[in-house]
Amino acid sequence: MRRLGTVLHISKRGSIILRTEKTPPVGSRSIVLDKKAKEVGVIIDVFGPVKEPYVAVRPKSDIDTSKLIGQMLYLKKN
Repeated sequence: MRRLGTVLHISKRGSIILRTEKTPPVGSRSIVLDKKAKEVGVIIDVFGPVKEPYVAVRPKSDIDTSKLIGQMLYLKKN
């Protein structure tokens, strides 16, 4: 697992928004995990400044996103 960033908030569309230090891959190979290594979702967008971009994660349907605010999320190594 590679540290991705801390959850800042949940967007109006339900995406998990966080800030990261390194641009991650996007799509089906970008699986995001919580601190217990449980799958949270996949990265759908990277936006903002190049040095510290924001990341949008599409959560899985069974995830309570409100409990993730302020938590560190991780990127699963392939």
